[in-house]
Amino acid sequence: MASIFTKIISGEIPSFKIYEDENYFAFLDINPNALGHTLCVPKKEVDQVFDLDDDALSGLMIFSKKVAHAIKKAVVCKRVGISVIGLEVPHVHVHLIPINTMGDMSFDSKIQLTKDQFVEIMNKIKSYI
Repeated sequence: MASIFTKIISGEIPSFKIYEDENYFAFLDINPNALGHTLCVPKKEVDQVFDLDDDALSGLMIFSKKVAHAIKKAVVCKRVGISVIGLEVPHVHVHLIPINTMGDMSFDSKIQLTKDQFVEIMNKIKSYI
């Protein structure tokens, strides 16, 4: 059965898409830690990050770097943190989270955004890709 991320990539489930290329897809997390919290995923469905072959793993990191640079320009923050946990969805995903403190990486703290706020930050990040 296809993961929720595969369904997002195929357009079966709507998303706030930031960027995609032939192998990877980036979209806003709908349950974000911070404004601009973005997920980067390989289009090929693989459960665990270290099960990716070397080319796919390095490609995902290079793709994520490009997206992180755009987030940094679009959102006021000291850094863009990165986390790969992989327990929530059985499909490799990189969390890119604008942070100002170590606590901003805690997945215990979430913010609520309206659809208009999601669209606004999506467009702002996209403008820097």
